[in-house]
Amino acid sequence: MTTNQARLSSEDGAGGVGRSGSGVPASDARTPGPTPPRKPLLQRARGAATRLRQRVVHRIHRVLLPWAARGPRSASLYYLFFNRSFAREQHATVAGRLHHLRYEASSGVASVVVRRNIHRLEKGLCMTPPRDRFALDYIDETLKAYGHLLESSDAQDLPLIRYAHDVLQAYFGATRWAAGAPQPALFERLNARLSMDRAPASEPAAPAPHQALPGSDVSYAQFLALTRRRASVRNFLPKAVPRSAIEQAVAAAAQAPSACNRQPLRYVALADDPLKRRLAQLPMGTAGYAETIPALLAVIGDLSAYPFERDRHIIYIDASLANMQFMLALETLGLASCAINWPDMEERERKAAALLKLAPYERIIMLMAVGYPDPVGLVPHSEKKSVGEMLTWM
Repeated sequence: MTTNQARLSSEDGAGGVGRSGSGVPASDARTPGPTPPRKPLLQRARGAATRLRQRVVHRIHRVLLPWAARGPRSASLYYLFFNRSFAREQHATVAGRLHHLRYEASSGVASVVVRRNIHRLEKGLCMTPPRDRFALDYIDETLKAYGHLLESSDAQDLPLIRYAHDVLQAYFGATRWAAGAPQPALFERLNARLSMDRAPASEPAAPAPHQALPGSDVSYAQFLALTRRRASVRNFLPKAVPRSAIEQAVAAAAQAPSACNRQPLRYVALADDPLKRRLAQLPMGTAGYAETIPALLAVIGDLSAYPFERDRHIIYIDASLANMQFMLALETLGLASCAINWPDMEERERKAAALLKLAPYERIIMLMAVGYPDPVGLVPHSEKKSVGEMLTWM
């Protein structure tokens, strides 16, 4: 008898093995643990059917993708007949174009046109050497939108009106127009409609020398330390985030560059627990901390800022630029954040749009968790690429 056989025989003699001879005590063999309940037959059948359908669809797409990748036309046919993943983006883009055209007299659309065109005028005024005439292809559109803004009673438009007035005044002062040209006369008529509370500020909001910009004593080493301090934090203290801190961070985000200064985004901050938790459950990647996020922000892009499809991706660029400044500003206020990727999946898009009451032309760019970091909570290392990996000199 081998040593192991002797050990088993000894254990048998001690009554330690059940009838199965598997090494389980007899008492345990007589009282097995509860068997997990089986799912109902209909539910199992549905699950099997779903898995079968997914395998079939996967195989079909593997066959179709090489054909779809041949060129733009085949790709369009593929997404028209076999894949509707871009349907919501297409709808949002069309809805944005329609809103832009249909409501051009509204303060919302007019403000976008004014921001874009006034910024274009500023770039023209900054050119060296100066030009005595430019912007002839969009100055009429600019004056029309400026007039729409003057008709608005929205107090939020006042800084924009002052900005538009000052740049237009600098523009007409720097350019030469033929006698009887309607544009300078129209500008004067529009200015006559300015009320006292809408009068331009004492300091013109127009192009100025670089040396006039606010100074900064932040060194590169200090800035790099701030960027390294920022991390994706998922462990927060159970402490409310002051509204004033969020507002300060948004003020910093508003200073980010934006294509033609249109700034086609807004932040929706959620502090209400039921709504916040429902939204936090929707993206893929919040498992384990969705219930403990002190403040949740949704970054919303507005496609009604653009009359053409060519600009539909600018909402993602501009929002990303603003979000980085937002997150860095939070660090200076003692707060931490976690940028949460938003999946472009129809069911989740539909639920989020209903929760946030979004217009058809608005799209979620991303979510952002904000709170006071737990000092002992772990943070991923997230090794970053080197300069050599990210930079190529040509």
